[in-house]
Amino acid sequence: MPTTASAIAALAPGPIDADTSFVPVDITVDDPGPHDLLVEVRAVSVNPVDVKVRASFAVDDGPKVLGYDASGVVTAVGSEVTRFAVGDEVYYAGVINRPGSNGALQLVDEHIVGHKPASLTFGEAAALPLTTLTAWEVLFEKLRIEKSSAGSILVVAGAGGVGSMVIQLARTLTDLTIVATASRENSAEWARDLGAHHVIDPRRLRKEASVLVPEGIDYVFSPHSRGNVETYAEIMGVHGQVVAIDEPEGLDTFPLKSKSQSWHWELMFSKALYLPSDDSQHRILEEVARLVDEGTLRTTINHVFAGFTVENLREAHRISESGGAIGKAVVVR
Repeated sequence: MPTTASAIAALAPGPIDADTSFVPVDITVDDPGPHDLLVEVRAVSVNPVDVKVRASFAVDDGPKVLGYDASGVVTAVGSEVTRFAVGDEVYYAGVINRPGSNGALQLVDEHIVGHKPASLTFGEAAALPLTTLTAWEVLFEKLRIEKSSAGSILVVAGAGGVGSMVIQLARTLTDLTIVATASRENSAEWARDLGAHHVIDPRRLRKEASVLVPEGIDYVFSPHSRGNVETYAEIMGVHGQVVAIDEPEGLDTFPLKSKSQSWHWELMFSKALYLPSDDSQHRILEEVARLVDEGTLRTTINHVFAGFTVENLREAHRISESGGAIGKAVVVR
């Protein structure tokens, strides 16, 4: 039987301080589908996608329950679930075409869920799924980097959520030389502490990258692509590759042609949206949990709000919306 659960939703698209942007509501949660888990959500973290959807979703879709990172406990499973049982502690990023994690209960497909790292609290675990899945797919699926891969990678915004995980995965699972960008000393220290070999100022990217890697950067992770294509083309070598996660309208990638360079897009939600039976994200999260529990990877939590309230969720959004966040902001129930 469907049940009712509390949630915080956006009633209409709007700015962060609008009265309709964060509103307590009661939602109806259906019975689990064949491969669904019903999760009691214990913690959520905020990502740029939360900010984007909150500001621009269709009015007819309201009330919109956001939340694209969570950890919690399985309370019910669908008839065909094989990977999880009631009582399991889990973490996941969900998908944008279903209600999000900013509710007491959430339905999520088992194909995109992992068992929570045993060594982490629910809050620490909630900081990981979306950014880690994105970083993993950037490195090992789009760029096809292997442990034996040589060369260099530029991680733009190295202290950001995804950048923090790109640095960690590249440092611990590959032999790449990691060059990160950071514009403040505290963000530079964060990037170095996670494993960046070099940190440079993004305002001097062209000059400093060319000095560090005169033969040309091999790979670029780009969360801020507007105005940077010509710079990337110059600092990369022949056959250099960029993976971008942002959405710059009308982006012109023609400057990459001269050196036969390539541009890739990464959207973590693509598999759940178009390949619903693909369980690769489940497998990635399981492997990441193992790496966390053995001490190879660590959480990127940096701001914790205790209590799932309108005020706390709004402040977590404010941190993400600032554009200068270090690590992740998490709200714990």
